Amino acid sequence: MSVLDTTPDWRPCAVLVIPTYNERENLEPLVSRVLDALPDAHLLIVDDNSPDGTGHLADEFAVKDPAHLSVLHRPRKEGLGAAYVAGYVHALRQWPQVPFFIQMDADLSHDPAYLSGLLQQAQTADLVVASRYVHGISIVNWPLHRLIVSKFGTVFARLCTGMPLTDCTSGFKCYRAEVLRNLHLDTIRSNGYVFQIETSFRAWRAGYRLRDFPIIFYERRFGESKLHLNIALEAFAVVLRLGLERLLTRNRGSHVDNADTR
Repeated sequence: MSVLDTTPDWRPCAVLVIPTYNERENLEPLVSRVLDALPDAHLLIVDDNSPDGTGHLADEFAVKDPAHLSVLHRPRKEGLGAAYVAGYVHALRQWPQVPFFIQMDADLSHDPAYLSGLLQQAQTADLVVASRYVHGISIVNWPLHRLIVSKFGTVFARLCTGMPLTDCTSGFKCYRAEVLRNLHLDTIRSNGYVFQIETSFRAWRAGYRLRDFPIIFYERRFGESKLHLNIALEAFAVVLRLGLERLLTRNRGSHVDNADTR
């Protein structure tokens, strides 16, 4: 039986912030698998007015089970980073006592079976980053060009920023609430996958404990990837800026360890 059924002042063990844009086909299996893995979690769907009706379907789920799912509607598609910032700001205000906040993709490329492991590792770390590259390359069904872009992005980010994460562009993360509150989310302007690099960089430079968590990443089954050339160009520019910031400012930095689950 879930804690939800027995405790009047129940609160979720974690809030999952999940941006969506045209993910209708993935939404139902995503919700089902997440709640199978973490029955006491709450999903915040951040929908950018999806033309395929993803937001409307999410509303239907929220009406049926408001304790486990809610929807933040945004008027237009403004990028992944903007969606996450809006979602985190809303979530921190709505659930101020929740200790952990998790982000993941809506397309099931991030297996919900790893959620309990992320939370377990977050008991002794401040930011846990699910990595595709702890044990070589752990990616299923990706075309070669996407693998090259992803791997190059992480290598380039590590060289410029000095950040020792094995997967700097990962979008599957678990934050302690304190970390999110101290990232100054309203000042983040990066979008695309470089948002992942900048948020991890800020946490690392502030001295928070980061941890790599090995996962296997699966290519989406339905829908289309949102990776485009302008996203890669933005990432290049932002990473150079972060590298310059590292050279010009003195911050603590932190150790990054590896949660080896083999």
